[in-house]
Amino acid sequence: MKTALCQVLSPIESLFSAIPEWVVNIAMRLVIFKIFWFSVQTKIVGWTIGGQHFAFWNVTDNTFLLFDFEYNIPLIPSEIAAYMGTFGEFFLPLAILFGFMTRFAAAGLMVMTLVIQFFVYPDAWWNVHVFWVLILLYIIRNGGGSLSLDTLIFKK
Repeated sequence: MKTALCQVLSPIESLFSAIPEWVVNIAMRLVIFKIFWFSVQTKIVGWTIGGQHFAFWNVTDNTFLLFDFEYNIPLIPSEIAAYMGTFGEFFLPLAILFGFMTRFAAAGLMVMTLVIQFFVYPDAWWNVHVFWVLILLYIIRNGGGSLSLDTLIFKK
């Protein structure tokens, strides 16, 4: 029975093992980029290219209202938190997308995710944030991979 099972599963195992690491790495980076990039697009306006906003300094009034009344970020004034959160959501995903200072950027998004989890949406752990944390842990552990500016610049 064990031998028959091994004969059936071995080719499948070989097929799965043939998936290059860079494919998994870029997929993780793209997924986490998309999550945070789409979020920041709702918080900024102006300087639009291809339907995407790039005026990271032009934070919307609605964003300030969210930080004033919905997001309960402690210790930081809501206006400063709005700018910090918006800038983080703008620059850190871009760094991950291009694989530049990838581990640092992923650690920054991990902190942001934990703040969102504990202070903003504490009931969203199992349906959303746990997946973000797992993807970010993968990126923190593995860095930008072979297709990244980190590898190009630092020649690991």
